[in-house]
Amino acid sequence: MRIALYLLGLQGIIGAFDTLYYHEWRAHLPARGRRAAPELVLHAARDFFYGVLFTTLPWFSWNGRWAAIFLGVVVAEIILTLWDFVVEVAVRKDLGDVYAGERVTHAVMGIVYGSVLATLAPTFRSWWESPTALVFEPAPVPAWVRIALTAMAVGVLGSGLRDLYAALELPRGGWPWDTHNISTQQR
Repeated sequence: MRIALYLLGLQGIIGAFDTLYYHEWRAHLPARGRRAAPELVLHAARDFFYGVLFTTLPWFSWNGRWAAIFLGVVVAEIILTLWDFVVEVAVRKDLGDVYAGERVTHAVMGIVYGSVLATLAPTFRSWWESPTALVFEPAPVPAWVRIALTAMAVGVLGSGLRDLYAALELPRGGWPWDTHNISTQQR
């Protein structure tokens, strides 16, 4: 579990970079409104599932039937990620496609996430074989790791809410980008 949580923290750092640099700074996705809505809605849904992972893994054990719910969260996140790979190509067509560095970042995130799941497998098996209960059981890592992962949960949930707000084209949803001047971006 310890290694899985450190890797999850690395995933959070890389994901924050991807969001801030590529989605916000380079592509200005929230300011693209309806054109980016399909991608933004997928990001919002994925962020919800990541929020569940970042919030619970440092603090709780998903025992018994709860392990099946945990597995459902993981599978749903993977499906949304694969769907996002397809959708973002269409959404970014007027930008010339997804940025090359962003593709590399996504690949690295996929490798790290796979490593999280692989190192979590023995813990998952233990949960599966335990009596059904969602148990408060802080993970065997330093307190600062649990706190950092919880802070990442707040960040990813906030990012998801921002993406959903922008996808719905609510007032100032593209802030700080000027939604009226976003047409095509220079690569």
